Amino acid sequence: MFDLTNVGFQTDGKNPQTLLSDISVTFPAQKFTAIVGHNGSGKSTLLKLLARKTTPQEGRILLDGHDLATRRIREFSRKVAYLPQNPVVPPHITVRELVGFGRYPWRGAFGRYRPEDYDKIDSALAMTHVAEFSDRLVVSLSGGERQRVWLAMLLAQDAPVLLLDEPTSALDVGHQKDILHLISDLKDRIGLTVIAVLHDIDMVGRYSDHIVALRNGRICWQGTGQNFMQEPTLRDIFQTEIGVIHLPESNRFVSYIA
Repeated sequence: MFDLTNVGFQTDGKNPQTLLSDISVTFPAQKFTAIVGHNGSGKSTLLKLLARKTTPQEGRILLDGHDLATRRIREFSRKVAYLPQNPVVPPHITVRELVGFGRYPWRGAFGRYRPEDYDKIDSALAMTHVAEFSDRLVVSLSGGERQRVWLAMLLAQDAPVLLLDEPTSALDVGHQKDILHLISDLKDRIGLTVIAVLHDIDMVGRYSDHIVALRNGRICWQGTGQNFMQEPTLRDIFQTEIGVIHLPESNRFVSYIA
């Protein structure tokens, strides 16, 4: 879906800082791509460029073969759904109301919902297992429940591409696994393209089809989860001593600080 060629981005001001440089990458359709790297490597900046929250000063970004900058906002929102870090929860809104916001690209803020809109909302609630508390206030939910509600809102948007900025950062390890398992399952079931910024090495290796690693604003490695979970690769990406254990009688690997 996304093709980037020689993309670069700098901050504004008298002393601009280069955050991304010479980024050339194709994100495969209907796959789960993880963007990884140390803090400050440019991961969230890259995702914001894909989400059109910022504009590159250099290079070109194509979506389905068309320049990203030429897409109309509503047309783009019907293609791409974006979840930033720590989205703000309105204090007096229910789960169903929040999920319904996903229909705005199709009906507008004041458009009247049609039967197909309610069907999309109900389907999104069911797929993310939050239908049982659809009438509760979002602020009353636990962190894991709330994250599934945000995901339901993206699904109601009915966009084939999901951009997720650290979707598990505020969750304990059990809820991290649940959310990533759900995202991976939805990707397979309904053919989503998922691009997510992630930090947990083991979760990246377990759930990602494709991995793009950044260091100092440049791509330093990309490949599959199995190739990612190798000691030389991890040590080069993260610039620290990392060991890897292959779990017996499985294709899974776990990492540790050596």
